Amino acid sequence: MKNPKLKQLHDEWLIEATIDEMQEKLASGEITSVDLVHMYLYRISHFDTEIRSVLEVNPDALHIATALDLERTQKGPRSGLHGIPILLKDNLDTGDKMHTTAGSLALDGHVAMKDSFVAAKLREAGAILLGKTNMTEWANFMAIGMPSGYSSRGGQTLNPYGQFDVGGSSSGSGASIAANFAAASIGTETSGSILNPSLKNSLVGIKPTVGLVSRSGVIPIAHTQDTPGPMARTVKDTAHVLTAIAGLDEKDPATLTNPSKNRIDYAAVLTETSLKGYRIGMAGKPFSDRLNKHKIKMIEEAIVCLRELGAEIIEDIVIPSAEEKWGYEVLMYEFKPDLNAYLRATSHSNEIRSLADVIAFNYKHPKAMLKYGQKVLIESEDTSGTLLEKEYIAALEKDQYLSREQGIDFALQQNNLDAIFFGGDRGSVIAAKAGYPTVIVPAGYVPNGEPFGVSFTGTAFSEETLLKIAYAFEQATKHRKPPVMKEDSHK
Repeated sequence: MKNPKLKQLHDEWLIEATIDEMQEKLASGEITSVDLVHMYLYRISHFDTEIRSVLEVNPDALHIATALDLERTQKGPRSGLHGIPILLKDNLDTGDKMHTTAGSLALDGHVAMKDSFVAAKLREAGAILLGKTNMTEWANFMAIGMPSGYSSRGGQTLNPYGQFDVGGSSSGSGASIAANFAAASIGTETSGSILNPSLKNSLVGIKPTVGLVSRSGVIPIAHTQDTPGPMARTVKDTAHVLTAIAGLDEKDPATLTNPSKNRIDYAAVLTETSLKGYRIGMAGKPFSDRLNKHKIKMIEEAIVCLRELGAEIIEDIVIPSAEEKWGYEVLMYEFKPDLNAYLRATSHSNEIRSLADVIAFNYKHPKAMLKYGQKVLIESEDTSGTLLEKEYIAALEKDQYLSREQGIDFALQQNNLDAIFFGGDRGSVIAAKAGYPTVIVPAGYVPNGEPFGVSFTGTAFSEETLLKIAYAFEQATKHRKPPVMKEDSHK
């Protein structure tokens, strides 16, 4: 960087700077949002060529930053995200010059006509939408055996910590924030797609209750399980973003199920580092099966830490559906009508208007599109698209009953728990089926450098409680450390 001030800030401060720390320097005038954008663009251009986490940057980012800096001097900040650069997964619409493709060349060139609800809420809070991140194509609902982080549009995203799985399907959202290409990112989850890349990239990830954050303007998989959510380097940073993007949306009926009509400032409630009075249940087998000794040790150390913080740990809680072999029938049936509805509403210049069109495009361009096939797309296309099938209706009722009444809610109520503890992201499937929230937090590293984490799951709309638990654990342990980044040699 030519500017010596920015070079020093980049080298000595930016790498793990929190959103609150950024706001302190912005408020004092020590830096501007334009400075933040310049530093992050520098990092993307110098460190992301190999990682391939960012697909494109917003051409208007510097102009937006300049306008927000001016607004700050004239009116003050809008929120804790005023002037803060955020990256978005490539399945969230932005009504600007950026594309929205779900990682697929079938939608290459598609520009949304308006913001998704999430993008609009971020802009309203004063955030800078810095760019779009790569993702597992069609949110990993395309083929069997497609690796996490691969898309026809973006290629293969790599883990900045080393030769480890990058996690999916919000792969670029995870790798980019681990590598510090923005303050935070937005991912989406249907089953594990925020929690898994957060785990793999040593991040805090929040998979919200289905209905806390609107899905309007998000390329879907399944309306009963889809949700956007934040990914960041600290619990409080994710809480700042969750505060901004949560809200009621008449276009998404799920948001009308939220019993709290009042806006919650999730970051403001993170003040206590004691867990006295909290009851946390420990999920045992099969949720801990096949973990290596290093990860089991980190789980044991996390439990010790929670006890030292004052929490009462109830071991070996009973989850009646723990051994259930969960299927993906609900997703297979919902994907076709949900995707078709999204594509029908896109600009008339977009020639891809249905799932059938996607499949046909892939067949026409097999070298680029069918590296791993499209078996899952075809399976979904073979359904009626009407959601009338007995198999679908039975699977939907079964999944919700077993994951709620015979799953998470059963364990919480039987033991009077505030949350359930899982090692890694082992509870992601049952929480996804229930539509319930989970927060995952870094818990250390395997001797070879692979990140690991632990997660806390609760009942519907219990994000405030989960964040308080996660925050106390994080503050007591401070496990996260940044990856060692090598600058791309040709820069």
